[in-house]
Amino acid sequence: QVQLVESGGGLVQAGSSLRISCVSSRDTFSQSGMGWFRQAPGKEREFVASLDWNGGETEYTDSVKGRFTVSRDNAKQTVFLQMNSLKPEDTAVYYCAQRLGPFIGTKTEDYMYWGQGTQVTVSS
Repeated sequence: QVQLVESGGGLVQAGSSLRISCVSSRDTFSQSGMGWFRQAPGKEREFVASLDWNGGETEYTDSVKGRFTVSRDNAKQTVFLQMNSLKPEDTAVYYCAQRLGPFIGTKTEDYMYWGQGTQVTVSS
C-alpha cells in the first residue's frame, strides 16, 4: 500500500507564497507520474498540476499558470508545489496523487494513490 503524506499547508494572506510537499512511501516513485489536485468546500476535486517521472514534462490548469510550479526530488521520493501570488480562490484542500505509469495525468481517474490532503487558506 502506497502512502502519500502531504505537508506545508496553512493560512496565508493574498499575494503570499507557500510551498507544499508530498512524500511517497513507494520505491517506484521515481517511475511514476505525480499530480496535485484541490477541492474547495462544496466543489468537486479539480486538477492543479502534474509532472512526469523525471519532471521533464509538466502540465497546469489555466488558473495557476505562471503562479504555481510543480517539481520533484526522486532521491527523496518527494513532490512539491510552489504557490506564488496566492489568491483567496486558491483556498482548498490540496491532495497529491501518484500514478502507476510514468506520464502526466490531468484526471482523478488517472491516479491510483492519494494522500489525505493539506489545507491551504488564503485570506483577502
